[in-house]
Amino acid sequence: MRKLWMSLLVLPLIGSAVASDIATFSKVGRFEDVRDDVVNAIEAQGIKINHSNHIAEMLARTGKDLGAARQVYVQGEQVEFCKSNLSRAQMEADPVNMVFCPYIISIYTTLDKPGVVSVAYRVPAAPKSSAATRKALRDVDALLKGIVQQALQ
Repeated sequence: MRKLWMSLLVLPLIGSAVASDIATFSKVGRFEDVRDDVVNAIEAQGIKINHSNHIAEMLARTGKDLGAARQVYVQGEQVEFCKSNLSRAQMEADPVNMVFCPYIISIYTTLDKPGVVSVAYRVPAAPKSSAATRKALRDVDALLKGIVQQALQ
């Protein structure tokens, strides 16, 4: 009986797979300038940034404890935020869409291209979802792409 119950719980999850691509852009410049341009483009939309994650610093700090010597990023941060109307629309379409919030834009430089700043985000997509979810996620993607394009002008 327990096996049947667990199967019934897991079965709906199989059909609601989420797929995401990564949109990546780059610009020759200084990391700090591009990061500030991303922040300014987000705030220009009337959006408050929830949090910034200092990924490069975290990897450098924890790498020592793990015995990992390879430096992944010269600099690297993530900026987290949500836009209330878009978040509401995606979650009203399907409560599972909470997984797409907060939105995150990553800004980083690497050792092999230290003068090139990359900006990336996950393209929100749920191909096996309702039309309302697909529309809501397209709207989120348009917001993210617009922010990045504005920042990289």
